[in-house]
Amino acid sequence: MAWGILILAAVFEVVWASAMKASEGFTRPAWTGVTMGAAFMSFWLLAAAMRVIPLGSAYAVWTGLGAVGAFLIGILVFREPVSAGRIISALLILAGIVGLWLTSTDGRAA
Repeated sequence: MAWGILILAAVFEVVWASAMKASEGFTRPAWTGVTMGAAFMSFWLLAAAMRVIPLGSAYAVWTGLGAVGAFLIGILVFREPVSAGRIISALLILAGIVGLWLTSTDGRAA
C-alpha cells in the first residue's frame, strides 16, 4: 500500500512540474493553481508513504520517478530534445529505483 501511495505521489510530482512549465513562470493563473494543488498532493502523499518506507528510499524513488516522468512529458508534450545519452540516463535512474524497491526494508521485498 505504501509503495502505491509513493507512486501516486510521484505522479502528482510530474503533474506539478509539467504545470509549472505550462504556467510560464507563474504568469498563467490556471496553470499556477494546478501547480500548487498538485505540489500539495505530492508532498502530502510522500509524507504518508514515509510512515512505512524509509526516508532515503522514499525520497529517492519519489524524485527519480518524478524526474523520469517530467523527462518524458518534456519530450512528448513540450517537444524537448531527445538523445541517446538522455534516454540512457533516464533508464539508469529507473534501474536505481527498481534496486531501491527490491532491497527495501519495509517488508515488501528483500
